[in-house]
Amino acid sequence: MIAIMRKDHANRAVPHRVAVLLLPPVVGYDATIPPQFLGTARGPAGERLYDVRMVSLDGRPAMTTSGYAITPDGDLDFLREARTVIIPGTQFPGRDTGEPPAGLIAALAGLRPGARLVSICTGAFALALAGVLDGRRATTHWAHAGDLRALRPQVKVDEGVLFTDDGDVLTSAGLSAGADLCLHLIRRDHGAEVATMVARHCVVPPWRDGGQAQFIDRPVPAADGDTTAPARDWALAHLGEPIDMATLAHQAHMSLRTFNRRFSEETGRSPGAWLAGQRLNHARRLLETTDLTVDRVAEASGLGTAANLRLRLRETLGVAPLAYRRTFRDRQAVQPRQSRPARHGAPSPAVTG
Repeated sequence: MIAIMRKDHANRAVPHRVAVLLLPPVVGYDATIPPQFLGTARGPAGERLYDVRMVSLDGRPAMTTSGYAITPDGDLDFLREARTVIIPGTQFPGRDTGEPPAGLIAALAGLRPGARLVSICTGAFALALAGVLDGRRATTHWAHAGDLRALRPQVKVDEGVLFTDDGDVLTSAGLSAGADLCLHLIRRDHGAEVATMVARHCVVPPWRDGGQAQFIDRPVPAADGDTTAPARDWALAHLGEPIDMATLAHQAHMSLRTFNRRFSEETGRSPGAWLAGQRLNHARRLLETTDLTVDRVAEASGLGTAANLRLRLRETLGVAPLAYRRTFRDRQAVQPRQSRPARHGAPSPAVTG
């Protein structure tokens, strides 16, 4: 089930409460990402979809790793009632010795049932030392992944991704990957169209291809002017057509071997995996924003048949196309029939927040 806004006693939409839990010294950049991205999300009538507030365990301003302090605008009551709690990157005392921040375990135990826990960058250490990540797949900044793995072997650390989603617990890689995760939360809660609007406002890609692996000890591609970007742009404009790798290589004016290598260097993904993700994302956008039949959506996105679209959606989202459409139809006005491909985005699990 996809998270939607609750109603109050007067049947008014209540924004999803998000507490950004500051554990000093906090990485200030990480802490500002959720208010900026989630705070920008708006519904069809311009209503706020998230109520995002900063909270500290002792109620006092939290020092950052950059030497300034952040003053909380929420209290522990807000934390206890939050539906999502986000822990930004932190260098809290005890991180290297295996001691969780004082008061954290008690605070997590006092959260409302079903609260969603999220970490950005080294915030994963706090969740890990509180036992939240045991047995789960999680990530953190690639430079600290080895430390997290050694400190808490029970955690399935994956430093090759930008973020992980385990339903009620999500983690992101370092710094800007927190933006990727926040956009994923919006996409998961309210659909690709809302997430794309937020990304456009914040002047960032709605989806970054590849994962953290592309930043780990990899040489920068030679600055010879050759890039696979023209091929990606061409593919996004022709998603409804059959596309093979030789055609993409031709669009980039490269041999197939060079194209495959350069594509992986630039995006962190193979051309085939990238194209499959773009096709499914375009199908999601069409289901959300048009009244095209499932057959036509499958055709326009290059997935071929309605059966293939159903299979792909069930594999990645756990829902059928019409169920996915019904989820968002009451939140987004149906636009005239169109087949203009989306430029970014990727499939994501749809679960309750």
